[in-house]
Amino acid sequence: MGNYFHSVELNADMCCGCTNCLKRCPTEAIRVHGGKAKILADRCIDCGECIRICPHHAKSAVSNKIEEIEKFRYTVAIPAPALFGQFNGLDNIDYVLTGLKKIGFDHVFEVSRAAELVSEATRRLIKENRLKKPIISSACPSVVKLIKIRFPDLCDNVLPLLAPIEVAAKIARREAIERTGLDAKDIGVFFITPCPAKVTEIHSPNYAEKSEVDGAIAISKIYPDLAHAMDHLEEVESIAQSGLLGIGWATSGGEAAAMLGDKYLAADGIENVIRVLEGLEDEHIRGVDFIELNACSGGCVGGVLTVENPYVAQARIHNLRKYLPVSLNHIGDRSLEDMMWTEELTFDADIFRLDEDIIKAMEMMNRMEAICAGLPGLDCGSCGAPTCRAMAEDIVRGKTKETDCIHKLKAKIQNVYDQLKNTI
Repeated sequence: MGNYFHSVELNADMCCGCTNCLKRCPTEAIRVHGGKAKILADRCIDCGECIRICPHHAKSAVSNKIEEIEKFRYTVAIPAPALFGQFNGLDNIDYVLTGLKKIGFDHVFEVSRAAELVSEATRRLIKENRLKKPIISSACPSVVKLIKIRFPDLCDNVLPLLAPIEVAAKIARREAIERTGLDAKDIGVFFITPCPAKVTEIHSPNYAEKSEVDGAIAISKIYPDLAHAMDHLEEVESIAQSGLLGIGWATSGGEAAAMLGDKYLAADGIENVIRVLEGLEDEHIRGVDFIELNACSGGCVGGVLTVENPYVAQARIHNLRKYLPVSLNHIGDRSLEDMMWTEELTFDADIFRLDEDIIKAMEMMNRMEAICAGLPGLDCGSCGAPTCRAMAEDIVRGKTKETDCIHKLKAKIQNVYDQLKNTI
């Protein structure tokens, strides 16, 4: 198994072993043994669903602190458009951008600007017939990892373009070098993130060896200082260079709408995403050119690192867009290749390989099928695995035993009781 970085972490002291997270994890990446949950690093997609659902707040996300920008001589904030939906009554995003400079950043480059470039690049690739349809957006890292783990046959359908945060970071760093004359290593580019998946993506990209982003600060961490700074601005700088197409990426359907066509589909919420991917895999979804999928309900505004109700934030984004032009950013003479992935998206077979020896692996698979057939098929989670099949896999891997199934244990105890009763 490889080494995996994850921004979602578990505090075992706060975990009560309630199995709520186990049942909601989309990749069966959680087990509960000894009264405590455990996250399987090779299967976690950092969607944050366990953070959202945990009633004991035992799950949390790791992100950078604002103080870490002091390590660099010059810093650039690249805020996600979801940030703009966190503030009530906002009709000018320059307030937010100026506020970011007020709390310590030297410059600001909106990710929504890069989103407009990615949308234009996608439209151009579609026109040139260079993409396999239906095209699946690559903007949500959790969805991309979900496809790698559960739907590998759809890997070729994933849009091979860098996510807007990477495009924004590239441009922001390049412009900062020209503006300051500093070396690239002296310039820190920090993403203001709504979700843990993007933190993980920065540390362990799906599409390249290294991210262009130096760190990610959670919206929830930066919000109090930013809101205070915005309330005490003496002057608002004219910084914003985003149109409604870029800002729209903050909510579900925004990226798909930016395709400027009518053969698109948008789904949000991890369960709905899985339903769509299953439909694609079974070829039940037809006549669609572009598919936008967001693991969080409502889109990025629903990320677990935001502070506002996602549907309130969504309404604010839609209201904010009324004041904006359609688009302010265009590719121009930029090369499309500079925005493409440098590595292919492939299925990580090691995650599900039972053994390196193919003969032994087949024997384990046969044993697993036999064990699964003997389990009740209730998928109750009381054994500490999300499904009976997952428990059968854990048994053949030597991580648990059959009597951990309470229904099997109950039957065994009943059998012993009946035998003892007959001897009396």
